[in-house]
Amino acid sequence: MAEENDNAAVEPQVHAASASRRDRARHTVTTDAVKTKTSAPARVARTPRSARSIRKPLRSLVILTMVGGLVATVAIPAYAATTRMPVADAQTLQQIASDDAQSLVVASDATATTLTRDSYSATTEEEINKKKAAEAAAAAAAARARAQAAASSASASVPVDINLVSPGTGEVRWPILNFKKGRGLGDSGYHQGVDLLAPGGTPLYAAAAGVVRTSQESYGGYGVAVVIDHVVGGQRVSTLYGHMTYGSRQVVAGQSVEAGQVIGLVGSTGSSTANHLHFEVRVNNGLVDPWAWLVANAG
Repeated sequence: MAEENDNAAVEPQVHAASASRRDRARHTVTTDAVKTKTSAPARVARTPRSARSIRKPLRSLVILTMVGGLVATVAIPAYAATTRMPVADAQTLQQIASDDAQSLVVASDATATTLTRDSYSATTEEEINKKKAAEAAAAAAAARARAQAAASSASASVPVDINLVSPGTGEVRWPILNFKKGRGLGDSGYHQGVDLLAPGGTPLYAAAAGVVRTSQESYGGYGVAVVIDHVVGGQRVSTLYGHMTYGSRQVVAGQSVEAGQVIGLVGSTGSSTANHLHFEVRVNNGLVDPWAWLVANAG
């Protein structure tokens, strides 16, 4: 019986305490109720899933917003630039960068150049051959013009009778008359002949009968020159006549000539600084002193 009394005595106190708590709960704010409710174990388990489900769409929204911002940052200025400049008002890079001093200087110094066929060199073998042929033709034309001018000048200053022959009856004749002896064989360096000085246009004669081996307007350093092969005293002899006047040659290669026959006129072509005849003699293909040979054989 004592136990029942004790339980009866305790129960009113519990109900009273519960009633007082319910009264206080009615006067608490809504946030306290939420806190009280969220403190339950079942509600705590459901709350993280709800937060994650909210954060995922929010993150996607933020990413899409950032991508859209980047696209707008690039596309809008480009679109504005293209719509702002009409096609008719197109500008060069130098004009757009007119505020840049270096670009402006380069643009101002640039000049328009019209490319032509002559503005670059030939690159193919065919073009190179054509160019060489054209240059050779031009050089030949220039040489003919110089020869004609020199011949006209020589003829005007020194009358020449091309029918003259070197005087004498010997097998060997003097190749020039009325001259002054200049350098001889080996004088003043490697000199292979004798220089016989005379005015331009003075006649030159074949030193002996023979056959013309060479007759050219340009024969190396000899300039206009003639080479004749002879047989004198049973020996093979060749004579060379260099620095003749352009266009004055009276013989051609393969032609037979007589001793004392006019073959050309004195000039100053090739490696020459004054009018003179450069005369060389070879006997049996060996170089000899031409002055001594003339003195011993001409008559």
